[in-house]
Formats: sequence, structure tokens, C-alpha cells
Amino acid sequence: MLAFQFVAVLAAALFSGAAIYINLAEHPARMECGTTLATTVFGPSYRRAGVMQIILASAATIAGFGAWLMGAPRLWFVGAVLIFAVIPFTFIVILPTNKKLLDPALDRSSDVTHQLLQDWGKLHAVRSILALVASVIFLSSIIWP
Repeated sequence: MLAFQFVAVLAAALFSGAAIYINLAEHPARMECGTTLATTVFGPSYRRAGVMQIILASAATIAGFGAWLMGAPRLWFVGAVLIFAVIPFTFIVILPTNKKLLDPALDRSSDVTHQLLQDWGKLHAVRSILALVASVIFLSSIIWP
């Protein structure tokens, strides 16, 4: 059970740290460079972050459920559900915006594109919050069993 807990905490904390960094530093910096440049770098950034985040979210989910199944308190189940929620939220809610931003026919300097980037930042914040709450739940379950 301890190994599952370690992996769940580590993966959820890494995911939430990366997601919060994107919301507080990377995306705002991208936006400061103007809509055209922000849209241009969105694709490469999204592809690289996507691989890392799916691995971390999956690992945290599996390990959180594993810890709970091995007898850890119910909060491990709750944390696992929250970090898992990031995955369907991404595919159902964020992916349509991503596809629009990655469309080669998109006018990268338009107001529509600027709004898509702003919307994306708000949607991504939901992922950051879900992951942070899962991380806090996992950590608090270890500190105060």
C-alpha cells in the first residue's frame, strides 16, 4: 500500500505543479507575446505537455485506487476520482478548443483566436484545481491518517 501511496502523491503533485505552472506562468507569458505568437507556440507546448500529463494523471489514478483497494482510507478513492476527472474533462471539454487552436486554417491574429486562448486558460485552470485538490487529499491522508 505504501508504494501505491507514494506513486499517487508523487504523480498528483507533479501533475498539479505542472498544471499550475502553465496557468500562472507559461500561458500568461505566451499571451503577453501577442495572439499570433501565442497560437504558434501553443501546438508544440500542448503536444509535449499532453504526453507528460496523461502519464501522470493515469499513474496517480491507478495508484490512488490501488492504495484504497489495499485498505487505505476512503479519501484515497476520492483523490483518485478527482485526478481521474482531469482525463475525461480534457477529452470532453478542452479538446474541442484545442482542435480549433491547432486548426491550420485558423487566423492566428484574429479576435476569435485570442478568445479561444483565453477560454483555454480558464478551462485548463479547472484541471489545475482538480489536480491540486487531489494532491492535498492524498498528502493530508498521509499526514493525518
